[in-house]
Amino acid sequence: MNDRYDAGYGDDHYEIVGYDEYGRPVYQRVDTQQAPQQQTYDPYAQAGYGYGGHDTGQPPAAPGYGSYGSQPSQPAYDPYDPYGTGTQGAAAPYHPYGQTGAGGQQPRVAEQTAYIPQQAGPVEEPPAPREREERADLRDPEYDTGQFAFVEEPDGDSEDVIDWLKFTENRTERREEARRRARSRITALVVVLALVAVGGTGYLWYAGKLPGLSSAGSKAGGATPVGAQKRDVIVVHLHNTGKGGTSTALLVDNTTTEQGTTVLLPNSLALTGDDGSTTTLAKSVDDDGASGTRDQLDTVLGTDIQGTWRLDTPYLENLVDLVGNVDVDTDADVPAPDAKKKGTAPLVHRGKGQTLSGKMAVAYATYRAAGESQNAQLQRFGQVMQAVLRKMSSDPADATTTVQSLAQILDPPLTDKDLGAFLAKLADLAKGGDYKTALLPVRPDGTLSASTSDSVVKDILGGTAKSPAAGSAVRVSVQNATGVKNDTDKARVVLLNGGFTFLDGGTATGARPTSRVLYADAADKENASEVAKTLGLPAGSVAKGKVSSGADVLVVLGADYRPSSS
Repeated sequence: MNDRYDAGYGDDHYEIVGYDEYGRPVYQRVDTQQAPQQQTYDPYAQAGYGYGGHDTGQPPAAPGYGSYGSQPSQPAYDPYDPYGTGTQGAAAPYHPYGQTGAGGQQPRVAEQTAYIPQQAGPVEEPPAPREREERADLRDPEYDTGQFAFVEEPDGDSEDVIDWLKFTENRTERREEARRRARSRITALVVVLALVAVGGTGYLWYAGKLPGLSSAGSKAGGATPVGAQKRDVIVVHLHNTGKGGTSTALLVDNTTTEQGTTVLLPNSLALTGDDGSTTTLAKSVDDDGASGTRDQLDTVLGTDIQGTWRLDTPYLENLVDLVGNVDVDTDADVPAPDAKKKGTAPLVHRGKGQTLSGKMAVAYATYRAAGESQNAQLQRFGQVMQAVLRKMSSDPADATTTVQSLAQILDPPLTDKDLGAFLAKLADLAKGGDYKTALLPVRPDGTLSASTSDSVVKDILGGTAKSPAAGSAVRVSVQNATGVKNDTDKARVVLLNGGFTFLDGGTATGARPTSRVLYADAADKENASEVAKTLGLPAGSVAKGKVSSGADVLVVLGADYRPSSS
């Protein structure tokens, strides 16, 4: 193998003279023009091996490196004395860091005129396989290149740059995150405001408070016309079995608006009978019974009553006791029904939140002080009914059990189960504050006016007032003072055949010898005269006087009345 490695750079040539401290080959430039003969390099010519060349069998001339076919004028090449300084008399052991093994001094690699290629230099051609093996043999077994780890030391400036980049990146991310949160808050606020606006509008619509909607409509029925709203109606007649008389009310459950109402009906309400005659509510309840009165109320109010509940005062007393007493804001001191002495402590005291037992509730519901109108007593009855509903069970089964416990016989088609379920629904509304009591306003003659009845008849009942029209026929109230009961019916037939409207004025307490025909308005004087002629009474019986409510002419039949002559 040649001892010169041609790593050509132009006309210069380089040869390996050793290895540096990192195991890289060290080259020495060789002037090809001054070297007349190519030198050979034998790595095995070291004194420790004792042979030279290509094993020619000749002993070496001296310990150290020999050469292949050397010439007399050319000394053998000594790798430790490459410049021929003559200091190679005793060859020192090879040391990878250029130091002598026995105290001798070697020239440092940096002082040699050798060329060490750097990483940026030309790419080194790989040595031949045999040369790689020879290089491996030259390595000191004590050292290995794998023991050296080249770790790049961190640069302080680079760390600062990285920290600055991280800071800048974090600050940018924080700003973006803040912007995102701000946008999210704004979006959430807009959504909340929109929901509030929609919810508020929905509530106003639900409560029927939006402009243009009916004031009576509330909750889900606010947008439904009052005439199209569904209602369940039952009429209840309170019969005072002790003192006589009746009180009537309509129990209304508006299933569309989920509102309950007790509508109080004055006894003076004018009704029209099947024969076309005009009567009052009180007379109809006594004479025509449940079914007749219910039909007349439907005609006058435009309602559809599903059933009639006759509630005698003993049953009302039992009902209050069954629900566990009632609380009422009473407006008067009510004496006991059987009190005989004045100054006796009242049974019911006036005041707010008075707890009433069954007996006390009946006394308050039927009480009418001297000089009070029937409407005052009717209002007290309404208070008791609403208080009972507040204490009634909202469960249909339990309410039905309460009704059955009364042990009363209901008027068909109303049954215990139907009444119990109906009262349970009203009880639920009363407990929730969705229940009220209203009085039906009527004129002195018992008729309904459009202005005074619309708030009740139209809005609550969903009907249309159809009272007997004033002027369509002269309304004649007949009071029997003849002492003969059948005279009233005979006079009724005659008046109806004459085109008049008959009103039953009842029976006088005592008989009168002569009959009288009275009118209150001068415009009705002629009508009174026609009534007298129709009944066969003398013209002298016609006079101006007080006329009962709801009538145009009042007839008081006396003993001089002869039905056969009419």
